[in-house]
Amino acid sequence: MKHIMNTNTVFLGAMSAVLLSAFSGCQSAPEEQATSQESVNQNKFLVVEQQPNGKYVIVEEMPTTGPSRAIIRETDENGTVSERVMSEAEMKELADQEYKKMEAGQSELNAEPQGEGMGLAGTILAAAGGALLGNMIGNALMNNKNVQRHQDASNRSAYHRSSASGSNAATNSQKKSFFGNSASRSTSSSSSFGG
Repeated sequence: MKHIMNTNTVFLGAMSAVLLSAFSGCQSAPEEQATSQESVNQNKFLVVEQQPNGKYVIVEEMPTTGPSRAIIRETDENGTVSERVMSEAEMKELADQEYKKMEAGQSELNAEPQGEGMGLAGTILAAAGGALLGNMIGNALMNNKNVQRHQDASNRSAYHRSSASGSNAATNSQKKSFFGNSASRSTSSSSSFGG
């Protein structure tokens, strides 16, 4: 028995596919934003290293389920490297002081980066401000272009590089098309109707 397809059935099927594709694209962008938002506000474990110029850079960064903390590696005038652990309370205090300086326009985070690294408080605030001081401050830091530039200039960790490229992909996917990002595209195959 031969199946006969009329144009209304084909049109209805095509429109259904387009609508499903559009709806799935609309749902994926907020999920990607939520994921990048969670990575900004998640507690962090940092390894911060002092450079020869006295500035600090992050050499390791990892999300943690426990409290935020940092290992600070500093080199004295004799070249001896020492490490100390900074608790979440100490990190919060430094980040809060730096955020107040930033609001007053007195922080190095307000200006363009002048090379690699920055002061210890600025480094802590840029890397873990959302986790230490809350979502509102984390969002303000995330939307500040100078803070992002300082973050990129002072964070050498692989985690930062991968999460930064992931958040860029989330913002770029919203601009691709009306029908969503490349992950939600539908594929079509041709088939013959009839005998």
